[in-house]
Amino acid sequence: MGNRGTKKKFTMIMNNDLHNPIKEPKKHNKDRQLDIENGLLPKILAYPPELQRQLVNYLSTFMTTRRNDLFRHIASQRTRYIKVVLEDIFQSHNASAVLRSCECFGIQDVHFIENKFHYELNPDIALGSWKWLTLNRHADAADNTTECLRNLKAQGYRIVATSPHQQDTTPDKLALDKGKIALVFGTELNGLSEQAIAMADEFVRIPMVGFTESFNISVSVALCIYQLTDRLRKSTLNWQLEDDEITALLLDWMRNSIRMSKSLEKKFVEKNIFHAK
Repeated sequence: MGNRGTKKKFTMIMNNDLHNPIKEPKKHNKDRQLDIENGLLPKILAYPPELQRQLVNYLSTFMTTRRNDLFRHIASQRTRYIKVVLEDIFQSHNASAVLRSCECFGIQDVHFIENKFHYELNPDIALGSWKWLTLNRHADAADNTTECLRNLKAQGYRIVATSPHQQDTTPDKLALDKGKIALVFGTELNGLSEQAIAMADEFVRIPMVGFTESFNISVSVALCIYQLTDRLRKSTLNWQLEDDEITALLLDWMRNSIRMSKSLEKKFVEKNIFHAK
């Protein structure tokens, strides 16, 4: 684990406005961010819902029917009922494997708490999964753990710490109908911080019968979210995204994947907003 007393930098390139990684060195994405900051293109949520839908329909004409159908099908399977929170996970291969698992199991939001470490994704392991996720970075507060978990609680999430506890449960028995879940993971050797434990509403552990005392963090995440999302999809709970959330997500994905999307969007905005005034 190294010396945890020193804050090390493992840089994850983030687009804090769109909550998605900036794909460098592709210049058009960097230019898009400058346009957003300069007010030339509104942020996604700045568009009225109807205009978002119109823009998605417009951009979809620059995709094949098969790809457009795939986008919409995958978006329909996304959930924010469960979110994953990673506290000071500094090894790039672990963070990257977690993102890959979240994307595969349909969990849309991942939160990075950076108290001592920043992150660098390993593209060979993540396999582009970050392009399709909503990444939230907590790195600027005096106590990023408190800031992140407090915000999630305010949004109605139960903080479920993945740590052995006297009153813990297992992923197959964790109650889903009690409300939305923020599943919090710490480092392998040191686990979650005392503050994360103190703010937890519930605790979950993965049963083990071998000599080894813990799983690799990426394995722990995959085991938990597979079981929880499988149970969630079989339940009668309202776990899917709202229509407006799906539209915003499709727009984000199209912006990240359609060639010259910035120019196409600018043309659409000029025609439907500026010329309409």
